[in-house]
Amino acid sequence: MVDYSKWKNIEISDDEDDTHPNIDTASLFRWRHQARIERMEERKRQKEELEQKRREVVMKKQEIESKKQQQQTDSNLEKELQKLQLEQKELEKREQEIEKAERNAPWNVDTISKESWSKTVINKPKPREDRSKLTDEEIEQRYKDFVQKYEDKVKEYAMISKFDDAKQFLMQNPDLVCEESSNYLTYWCLNLEIEGKHDLMEYVSKQVISLHYILELSKQMNIDPRGCVSSFFTRIQQADKSYMDAFDDEIQAFQQRIVNRAKQKIEEAIKECEEEERQKRLGPGGLDPQEVFESLPECLQKCFESRDTSLLQETIMTLEPEQAKYHMERCVASGLWIPDKNKLNDDNDNDNNNNNDNDDKQNNENNEEK
Repeated sequence: MVDYSKWKNIEISDDEDDTHPNIDTASLFRWRHQARIERMEERKRQKEELEQKRREVVMKKQEIESKKQQQQTDSNLEKELQKLQLEQKELEKREQEIEKAERNAPWNVDTISKESWSKTVINKPKPREDRSKLTDEEIEQRYKDFVQKYEDKVKEYAMISKFDDAKQFLMQNPDLVCEESSNYLTYWCLNLEIEGKHDLMEYVSKQVISLHYILELSKQMNIDPRGCVSSFFTRIQQADKSYMDAFDDEIQAFQQRIVNRAKQKIEEAIKECEEEERQKRLGPGGLDPQEVFESLPECLQKCFESRDTSLLQETIMTLEPEQAKYHMERCVASGLWIPDKNKLNDDNDNDNNNNNDNDDKQNNENNEEK
């Protein structure tokens, strides 16, 4: 048979709700609970004091007994020993009374159960990865693999605006907290600015800087950046005005760097296109015909614009020999003037005339034979 009688004497005043309507029930429960805690603390203090006194009495008894053995007989020591024995019995009696009172005391929310055992587990943070040991090829391959696997997730993170949502997203996707993610977002911001999507670049830059802060915190603490996500967002949400001003300044500085770099990339692309076009225009001598034409005297420019060969020959005759030679050599090197073209045409005409003469001669011979 199970004895349930012990459950009848339970004092759980916090669960009582039959109080007078004019009494603040919550305050009454707090007062009762506080009074109960104070009584329990008083009994605990009395028990500890009795235990301390009992240990002192026992130590004194041991000293007296050792003295008795050395001095053999001493009435004073005997009286003192008897006195200590009586005091010890009195202390033990009082301890028994306190223990009985504790056993008979009603149970309450603080004594109805107790912890049988407890265990504290401390997760030691992982150390930060030493990327200096990686080769350039390994870093490049790691970045390619990361982009192929997590590109959509990284862009999804970049579209988050609230700190709470960003924290929850990174906690659910810890693999995004890495150097590759930061590099990808930085390149994406640059491409957005080049494409003229300045507002979207500014929107994404906030999450880029948040990720930069997490990685920097990881370097300072020398732990894995995934273990710094909660710390950073807790700090940024509780930060004072000076810290937030520094955070906003970092965002603006990042945006300005992106704008400047985008302008530089656009200028480099324009120059590259112009250079490609210039290389295509180069003549047989490696000179740009447009540059050569612009360097010619105005009289020669009119000749090339009108494509008048006779006018060109007349104009060259009016120039000094060295000047004419200099300009014509540049025209030939750039492809503006092909000196053998007319000769080639004349040769072709002569060949055609010779062929016609041979045909006529052959026809005459045939007619004579007939």
